[in-house]
Amino acid sequence: MLRIRIATAAVLLAILLPTIFIGSPRTWAIVSLVFVVAAIGEWTRLLGQSRMMIAVAGVLMAVAGGAFIAWRYGGEHPVSALSVVSIALTAFWVLGGAIRLVAGSARGGGWPLAFVLLFGAWLALVELREIGVWALLSSMAIVWIADVAAYFAGRAFGRRKLAPSISPGKSWEGAIGGALCVAAYGAIVAAAAPASASALPSVLAAWSWPGMLALLIGLAALSVVGDLHESLLKRQAGAKDSSQLLPGHGGVLDRIDALIPVMPAALMLYQILRP
Repeated sequence: MLRIRIATAAVLLAILLPTIFIGSPRTWAIVSLVFVVAAIGEWTRLLGQSRMMIAVAGVLMAVAGGAFIAWRYGGEHPVSALSVVSIALTAFWVLGGAIRLVAGSARGGGWPLAFVLLFGAWLALVELREIGVWALLSSMAIVWIADVAAYFAGRAFGRRKLAPSISPGKSWEGAIGGALCVAAYGAIVAAAAPASASALPSVLAAWSWPGMLALLIGLAALSVVGDLHESLLKRQAGAKDSSQLLPGHGGVLDRIDALIPVMPAALMLYQILRP
């Protein structure tokens, strides 16, 4: 299983890293859209929809994404509209995400809401790449660091369950360890790179160092919300993984669940604080 996981990860990195570093922003938009189309299909399936509805959701995502790409790279630049989208999605995850977890239901809103949440996250990924490679990677790194650090901190110190009815393996100690590592990451990046480098911690630190640390910890918390939300969705569907599309890793949704709430929030911070 470990070899399969490593092989799959290597293939994904071979596809994504050149797309991010070498490809144009439009190329990144197209490649990332492919993954989001797969994710909406998985989410729709977990909601118990028919194969026809799963296909319809995927086609709608592809069409909407294609239309946006044509609009975005055809001379239009809907900055104001994207600002509203990023703020609205961040508000949803901060308030609605917590409510859904407490209520124990991730199915409210059905596939249309799933479509909006995924499409909004994809828009944020596209616009972050437009800001710069390091804007995109530094924002995504928050999720990766929070996840990996929480795993090891949880294994070493985990005693109190974070959400035992949703994801028994997660602990408060793991979540706190992840948040602290994200704060440390932010401090290192902010100290090493100027705000002009476009890395999110540097942009935040140029505004306020205490604010930077607080906001990064908040983004780490949002990543936990996204992770738990998908865990709840799978638990309600009686599924272990969102699909078997990625051997050894489950489905695309399993890999991007924590990015879904964090990317719009990161874009919102850039829109507010970046000159």
